[in-house]
Amino acid sequence: MSDESHLCLLGLIVLSSLLTGTSEEKVTYVFISSGEDARLSCNNALHDCNSTMWLYNRFRHSATVELIGLGIKNNNTERHERLSLGPDCSLNIKNISTEDYGYYSCRQYVNGEQQGPDAHVYLHVLRVSSSSSSSSQTEISAGRSVTLFCQLYSFAGGSCVDWIGSERIQLFWVNQAGVKLMRSDSRYQILSSSHHCIITLNTTLLNEDHNREWRCNVTQRDKVKSSVTYTVKSSGEKTSSSISTSEEKVTYVFISSGEDARL
Repeated sequence: MSDESHLCLLGLIVLSSLLTGTSEEKVTYVFISSGEDARLSCNNALHDCNSTMWLYNRFRHSATVELIGLGIKNNNTERHERLSLGPDCSLNIKNISTEDYGYYSCRQYVNGEQQGPDAHVYLHVLRVSSSSSSSSQTEISAGRSVTLFCQLYSFAGGSCVDWIGSERIQLFWVNQAGVKLMRSDSRYQILSSSHHCIITLNTTLLNEDHNREWRCNVTQRDKVKSSVTYTVKSSGEKTSSSISTSEEKVTYVFISSGEDARL
């Protein structure tokens, strides 16, 4: 056989192995905001869930935790109360927190033998906080500086540079109209770190910022996957609005002791 034939055959073998590996692995990316409920699909489920196992890893080389074993929830896990198995064998997680991000695997066992490859789900959690509060709303005086932190907790762990590049992940801030905030805008100081999947927004609040919203978006391949809205309530504006009582209707009733009254 000629050298060209050997090279051609080798190329076909490599191509075949690559295609086979790609077709067998089922991977789903899920992006969700902290505090929401998540549903992780089991794309390799059989006719019932008695053969279904859900496994979890926080990092690539961390210990594997069994969440669901042959359709039965493991009550020994810290978050078992927030977990449930759907009728389609999906894994439901209530009130997602930053502790839930990571790598989930749905596996099928029949008669002690694994059936086919795992179905993998990468769960990424988006969270926004501020320098003055850990919630998504703050009351703060005009003229005061505030820094908002938007972080994507991902399976990539301490560094997500390569993952961001391969999946075209982007984090950015937008205003109430959905317009992207730019670094060139003198009002905002925006800093990002792809190494830690975090972007910060710093600004000085104005009187007209009462009830203003800023939203952090995460996109994958130019499609918005999740977002978190941060609302600012100026303490001065809140006080003045609460004083306004022009809508109140007051009636004065005068009556003698011992009489019947009707209000």
